[in-house]
Amino acid sequence: MDPKEIRTAERLSGHRFADKELLEQALTHASVAPSRLQSNERLEFLGDAVLGLVICEYLYEHYTDLLEGDLTKIKSSVVSRRTCADIADELGLDELLRLGKGLAERESLPRSVLAAVYESLIGALLVDGGLDVARRFIVKGMKRTITQAAGSGHQHNFKSVLQQSAQEVLRQQPQYLVLDEKGPDHAKCFEVCVEMGATRYPSCWGPSKKQAEQLAALQALFELGFAEQDDDGEIRVCRRPPALTQ
Repeated sequence: MDPKEIRTAERLSGHRFADKELLEQALTHASVAPSRLQSNERLEFLGDAVLGLVICEYLYEHYTDLLEGDLTKIKSSVVSRRTCADIADELGLDELLRLGKGLAERESLPRSVLAAVYESLIGALLVDGGLDVARRFIVKGMKRTITQAAGSGHQHNFKSVLQQSAQEVLRQQPQYLVLDEKGPDHAKCFEVCVEMGATRYPSCWGPSKKQAEQLAALQALFELGFAEQDDDGEIRVCRRPPALTQ
């Protein structure tokens, strides 16, 4: 890495590395490293553990009214490949990551590669600066996501929300019906709807049955008033629709 790239990486991480080679290793993918031991894989392993620890610690200290099960759901939503990749994308770590020719020539990197470089940078921060340095970096990047996950009340598992809400309030069991499917075997899309009693709710398409069911469940939640979407696109769950509380 040239001095400009190092300065950029240090600015993004909020830490000035004593060991510049450690920072360079954190940003070196196995596809270009002389050996996998010299890639960022070991730092990724360490960073993954540190990330889980810091998020659990943060949730424990800041959400004192939540039980273990709720804390676990938020943690699972936050400490995910999707979230790590999104943060790496926002920081621009893809532009600093050293890659082999095959990956470097791609228009976009796999989300797993982006998530891995975020975790490897966390590992490098721990080794070079200690836990407090790694903690500051993690919380700064994750705080907004934690707040959204804690406030949403669903952690994107709309089937679970519908199941619980329908049983507790409506005394009904949601059924999922596959109405149609399109595409070749390796890339099928599915149309699924929710049916409860005599009511069939609007259907949704998804790239898998599982995802189509989640989208159909969300649509049913909207129709029933169990969920609403704010101006920022954030989905919030209502325990009882207003019409059923009167």
